[in-house]
Amino acid sequence: MDRILIESLEFETVIGVYDWERTIRQRLTLDLELAADIRPAAAGDDLTRTLDYAAISQRIVRFADEHDFALVETFAERLAQRLMDEFAVPWLRLTLRKPGAVPAAAAVGVRIERGTRPESTR
Repeated sequence: MDRILIESLEFETVIGVYDWERTIRQRLTLDLELAADIRPAAAGDDLTRTLDYAAISQRIVRFADEHDFALVETFAERLAQRLMDEFAVPWLRLTLRKPGAVPAAAAVGVRIERGTRPESTR
């Protein structure tokens, strides 16, 4: 199993449980690992035979613009399902951080894994 990586993708969205949080956009940071077999793309140097991380990154930002959630847990869960459905991803690991949410911490957040890890075919 190979993995496509997107690290430290930053975007803004409405997120939070407090009334004041519902009136502003806050920055989130996302790390993402997506299961893929990159050998077909590498063999032909063909972007259409792999996961397009630019398209996935754009989809994540659009998702953040289209939705507002109270919990980072909800954001992570719904985004994971959307990515798996739209990009036919069998497995992913998503880490979502909310910087500045707790003054004494650099960030708080969640890490989830969804789907079934494909076995290596090598």
